[in-house]
Amino acid sequence: MSMTQACCRASQALLSWVRPPGGLRRAVHVHTGRAEAETTVMGESRVKKLATVLLDAITDKDPLVQEQVCGSLCALGESQPEEALGACEEHLRQHDKLAHPYRAMILRAMETVVNNHLSELDKDTARAVILLASGEMTRVKELVYDWQQAASSVLVAVGKRFIGRVMEELLSKFQPGVLPHYFVVQTLASLSVSNVFGMVPFLTSVLSTMLPMLGAAKHDTMRVVFCSALQHFSESTLEYLANLDQAPDPTVRKDAFAADIFSAYDILFHHWLPSREAKLRLAVVEALGPMSHLLPSAKLEEQLPKLLPGVLALYKKHAETVHVSKSLGQILEAAVNVGSRTLEVQLDILLAALHTQVCVPVESSSPLVMNNQKEVLRCFTVLACCSPDRLLAFLLPKLDSSHERTRVGTLQVLRHVIYSAAAQMEVKKPFILSSMRLPLLDTNNQVKRAVVQVISAMAHHGYLEQPGGEAMIEYIVQQCALPPEVEPQKPGPDGEDLPADSVRTISVSTLYLVSTTVDRMSHVLWPYLLEFLVPVRFTGALTPLCRSLVHLAQKRQEAGTDTFLIQHSDNVTLPSPYALTTRLLAVSSNPYLGDGRGAASLRLLSVLHRNIHPLLGPRWATTIPLLLAHLDGHTEKTLSQKEWEEKLLMFLQDTLAVVSDNTWICQLSLEMCKQLPSYNGMPQEKNFLYKCIGATLGAASSKEVVRKRLQELLETARYQEEGEREGLACCFGICAVSHLDDTLAQLEDFVKSDMFRKSVGIFNIFKDRSENEAEKVKSALILCYGHVAARAPRELVLAKAESDIFRNMSQCFSTKVLGVKVETKDPALKLCLVQSVCMASQAICSSTQGSSFHFSRKAELVAQMMEFIKAEPPDSLRTPIRKKAMLACTHLVSLKPALEEQMQADLVHSCLHSVLAVLPEPEGEDGHQESLYLDTMQALEDLLTSLLQQNMTPQGLQVMVEYVGSSVPC
Repeated sequence: MSMTQACCRASQALLSWVRPPGGLRRAVHVHTGRAEAETTVMGESRVKKLATVLLDAITDKDPLVQEQVCGSLCALGESQPEEALGACEEHLRQHDKLAHPYRAMILRAMETVVNNHLSELDKDTARAVILLASGEMTRVKELVYDWQQAASSVLVAVGKRFIGRVMEELLSKFQPGVLPHYFVVQTLASLSVSNVFGMVPFLTSVLSTMLPMLGAAKHDTMRVVFCSALQHFSESTLEYLANLDQAPDPTVRKDAFAADIFSAYDILFHHWLPSREAKLRLAVVEALGPMSHLLPSAKLEEQLPKLLPGVLALYKKHAETVHVSKSLGQILEAAVNVGSRTLEVQLDILLAALHTQVCVPVESSSPLVMNNQKEVLRCFTVLACCSPDRLLAFLLPKLDSSHERTRVGTLQVLRHVIYSAAAQMEVKKPFILSSMRLPLLDTNNQVKRAVVQVISAMAHHGYLEQPGGEAMIEYIVQQCALPPEVEPQKPGPDGEDLPADSVRTISVSTLYLVSTTVDRMSHVLWPYLLEFLVPVRFTGALTPLCRSLVHLAQKRQEAGTDTFLIQHSDNVTLPSPYALTTRLLAVSSNPYLGDGRGAASLRLLSVLHRNIHPLLGPRWATTIPLLLAHLDGHTEKTLSQKEWEEKLLMFLQDTLAVVSDNTWICQLSLEMCKQLPSYNGMPQEKNFLYKCIGATLGAASSKEVVRKRLQELLETARYQEEGEREGLACCFGICAVSHLDDTLAQLEDFVKSDMFRKSVGIFNIFKDRSENEAEKVKSALILCYGHVAARAPRELVLAKAESDIFRNMSQCFSTKVLGVKVETKDPALKLCLVQSVCMASQAICSSTQGSSFHFSRKAELVAQMMEFIKAEPPDSLRTPIRKKAMLACTHLVSLKPALEEQMQADLVHSCLHSVLAVLPEPEGEDGHQESLYLDTMQALEDLLTSLLQQNMTPQGLQVMVEYVGSSVPC
């Protein structure tokens, strides 16, 4: 560490004891004894010495040291502002030849101290600082920007309190007939911004002195600074006049400045604006904007025919046009304020030029372009307020443009004027709404986003309460339903197209904000948003819809709205309580999809409990929070789908028990069946809805309704889809818990029906497609029998096992053509039979009377399972057929009567050969195959264990010992 750096650090520590308690000035002025005065003098001496050391170190070559010195000077100023300022002032006076970069550093430190302690400075210190800064600023005629700007900033800082003294010094260097120093003018401009009330009273004399100088200014640099001064003088005057009630001199009038400002305007517009120097042109146009407000009304009206085209011409000369647009907006405001008629003549040219500007693509990385857009939109606001008809007549036809940027820009203007010219647009609402028909059909994502923003503005200003407003709401919901983009969409030709996900995101935010923050939209959205819950095309919008509806419903409940929030009789398009329950329950089965639609759906069900059924409130107040807590405690990866669906089914069954109304339950089952086709392509939700239908039919007391619904399901099921076959079987199984006889009877009726016979008839069997379809139907029916056996009450199953369940399973599986049995080639059909036999035999075994049950079809089924096992490839495992067949045999062998000795021996041999001959897959190549192999080995072990427990015959035992012995390597 250098000595200088050590000094800087030490200065920070010294400050804590250099400053006497209560501050230096307090110590000086409180005469409480000689000891305190001596301490003060010693403190002053130490501060001065410390400041001297720091200031001497400012010329260190290390930039870090220079920065530390400046920081230490500022810290010293915090403790002793006047001492620090005095030391800096003295150092600069005594070191005339100190280079300007170091002088600038000291001046910047002084500015910081002044700004932080302006109220503590006395007049003498202020005067010394003013004289120093003025001298530093004007010491050389040439421009040394950093140094002179630092000195100017010190003057501006002091001028916030001592404006009179600063102006006295500046005016001494701002004399008539002599071009002043650049920074004298710059400082006057800055002072007018920093101290409006203090500076404006000086402006008349400043302007009268400045005007003759304008003609003498030949260099662009001086002209630019004069333009900046005129701009700031005009802005300060306008601010002063706008706040006369707070001004020190409320008698100041706009007329006092009009003549001088017009004289300046004449020079700027006619002589300086045509300059080839771009910087000067921009400085001129920046000044003309605020100056136009101070021009005499007649003069402004006289100048507008030349002024407006002159400013518009700059759009073609400058790439960065924000200053042009800002000035144009100010000129337009001034013209409107004086009731200009010229503006009407220029309107078409103005609208065309402004529209071109607003259609320039906005890049997020370009703040100048974004700011230009804001200023252009401000211009449109001015024109919308004075000529709304002309504006809309120009604007709305452009929504049909073939150019995407034109459509986007037009929508941006429309959105802006809806907000900023609300009063003028009030009577135009129907016209504007009708003009949105074409944009609603646009498929471009940029346009879509702009449309959503327009609709948001409409929602805030009462447009959506008008006829046609519902189409706007539906559009927002449609965009909420867009699928999220997995990967960013490739940009369009102009490189600015947005991914569809961005459109969806802004639509979701808009729907929620409109629902929760725009009070007037409450009665528009409620209950209208309910109409979008059930249609499948709005599935992607379920979560935002549910969240908005929950908020709206709670709001109405808090307001004490009628007990039943929804009057379905008043609006036939609203979904019924049964449709809402079905939809929200079905989509909850896949709870984390769509930004957490499960939790959102359950919360909506909870707030709608009185509309679903008047008895559900207390029970759902307990059960739904438990479901939500379960979801909160898991993620998509950790949630057990089986466990979650079981919880939802228990919730449904509990709900049906509370309602206990057969008519209501039958209506719910009807709605569930109606919604089933909606979930084609969503196997998980459809499978769960089948289970819900089974649970609902199980709770119904009307046998006729149960039979009718089951028949409809069998006739309309999409048997080609594995998930649907499984779902249908689950439905029959759950229903059989309460309606075993009706379920079995309906299955048998279907097997005997023309529809089933036609699908498996003799003529169709020669058609590959029909054969495949027939076997899928049979697979589903066999599965139904298996699930019925597995779920129905065990004692009731025993009575039906042989006569209804196993007999019909066999009939469905076996196909006979002219009395000849035809073996199936469909592995799915085999698997369904194996699985159903396994479920049915397991159900019999688990019955309390299973040990005494005499199963006459046992040998037949075991033989069938052995056929399946033997038919499997001897050298590989590709399906779980042999595993499940062995599991079925495991349950069958425990039933009476015992297997014959030869059959038992054949079973042992077939199973051992089928499994032990298969080599396991190499480790790591296929995890599924490895798992299947281990499961199959476990099934074999379970079968052999069951046979041994049932007193395996000697022949069977011998086969097992011989086969295992021959398989063990020496």
